Amino acid sequence: MFFSFDYAAEGPWEPSAVITLIQEYGPNYAYFNHTIGTTSKMFVSTFEGPQNANDWVGIKQAVDIFFIPDWSSIGPSAAEATGVVDGLFSWNAWPVGAMDITTAIDEQYITALNGQPYMMPVSPWFFTNLPGYQKNWLWRGDDLWYDRWQQVIEISPKFVEIITWNDYGESHYIGPLRTDDFGLFTAGDAPFNYAAGMPHNGWRAFLPYVIDMYKTGTAPAITAEQVVSWYRLNPNQACATGGTTGNTASQNQAEVPPYTLDLDAVYFSALLDSAANFDVTIGTTTQTGTWRNTPVGGSGIYHGSAPFNGDVGRVTVTIWRMINGQKTTVVEITGPSITKDCTDGIENWNAWAGMSNTTIVSSAPVSSTTPTSSTT
Repeated sequence: MFFSFDYAAEGPWEPSAVITLIQEYGPNYAYFNHTIGTTSKMFVSTFEGPQNANDWVGIKQAVDIFFIPDWSSIGPSAAEATGVVDGLFSWNAWPVGAMDITTAIDEQYITALNGQPYMMPVSPWFFTNLPGYQKNWLWRGDDLWYDRWQQVIEISPKFVEIITWNDYGESHYIGPLRTDDFGLFTAGDAPFNYAAGMPHNGWRAFLPYVIDMYKTGTAPAITAEQVVSWYRLNPNQACATGGTTGNTASQNQAEVPPYTLDLDAVYFSALLDSAANFDVTIGTTTQTGTWRNTPVGGSGIYHGSAPFNGDVGRVTVTIWRMINGQKTTVVEITGPSITKDCTDGIENWNAWAGMSNTTIVSSAPVSSTTPTSSTT
């Protein structure tokens, strides 16, 4: 655990309050300390607050901390030039426009930091409709969760932060749904609760695998095979947009219709011991496709998608192999129906993300030393 002080929601923190909290909780056994050589310092971050950069000179004199703030609003060069940071965190975890995310911004941070640690952001989705907080936009999600972890493994930053565990209002939560934490939908004047009934548990399923790859550079042995899937439940032009835009002028972005960014497709990743095929069934229509991404050596995470093609109904993703001349299911996941019946006639731009049961691999494979993924 560590403090990340929010300087945006209710304005800057008083330095004395920051110092008091760090002094009180920093010595706790659960508080994260970053160790360099024989020196260990309490890890502290922020969400924004570069206008108060000078406050951290005094704070760092009062408490021995390792300071990696998110000052994305001024960019990495200006943030590093304050001279008060020990590294930087970027909040730029989503692509802008109808493109896949790249590592261009991450590389800007790494260059500006010139050897200081970089904390790389990873997030699966983004949609918010909280007029009470002047927020109503989405950024492209689609293949983001798979792509971003491949980029983490490629770049191998010092730290990685997942955005977020439980921010239901921005739809990028990976933690379980807790109905007693849904109060922000009322406080934020949301037209409806777009997180209710929309678990994101599937996005946690392969975290042990990709985190091991990130930390060790070696793909772990796969002892159980599994598939995860995520998709929206409403076709992107089935109902009213709810005023949601793709991109947001509040961050100096050109706004576009949301359906130009949030495509109608079922996305899925499978952790497999060896090559396999997939079918995607929507309602009564079944598609057999080819993988978008396959792991080097055949063992690892496979990734693909299938378009709605105007179909509605229950969604099933089936991973199968030919065994003794028979088409044999390896793992399978069935999720809720895609439907044109929208809550209050408004599109829910949030995603449902679920996971299948696992199938035990009879004998664990030899770990690969080349965990990078190729694109098919």
